[in-house]
Amino acid sequence: MRPEPGQVLHFSEDPGITRFVPHVAATARQPEAYVWAVDAQRSPDYWFPRQCPRALAWVTPATTQADRDRIIGAGSGDRVHAIEYRWLESMRTVRLFAYRLPATVFRPFGSPEPHACVATEPVEPLGPAEPVGDLLRLHEEAGIQLRVLTALGPFWDAVVNSSVGFSGIRLRNAAA
Repeated sequence: MRPEPGQVLHFSEDPGITRFVPHVAATARQPEAYVWAVDAQRSPDYWFPRQCPRALAWVTPATTQADRDRIIGAGSGDRVHAIEYRWLESMRTVRLFAYRLPATVFRPFGSPEPHACVATEPVEPLGPAEPVGDLLRLHEEAGIQLRVLTALGPFWDAVVNSSVGFSGIRLRNAAA
């Protein structure tokens, strides 16, 4: 599930949203109110239940061969996502939806590399929410490894101390 040209996506477990209004998220690191969405490149970051902690890593031009082999795995694609075993059943059963939104009202957010798109005005979806479907299959079809670990901490520590690109989402929900 990725956006088409001229679109960004917002993923939600709520299929009934008719208007997105800027707000300051409870976990926000900035005081501005935004509507959040993602582009095609970052859509896989959200192929998870909303509260599921996940550690994401990918190859960048700066990634060393040693880090690629150690973190991503030799000959196993350019990207890996990791979750904990306790979230696996949720990954299998969650009903996740994607909203297609007009990209023209959004701007890239994050530096040095944007990781999201934000709008500062209310946004109406281009159509009804679309079921995302089987999240495990999406990962497989996209060639993204999905690792299931007892705890994310050791993997996350290795990722952030390497040369791979990375993102951690909802890590506060990870096992201690």
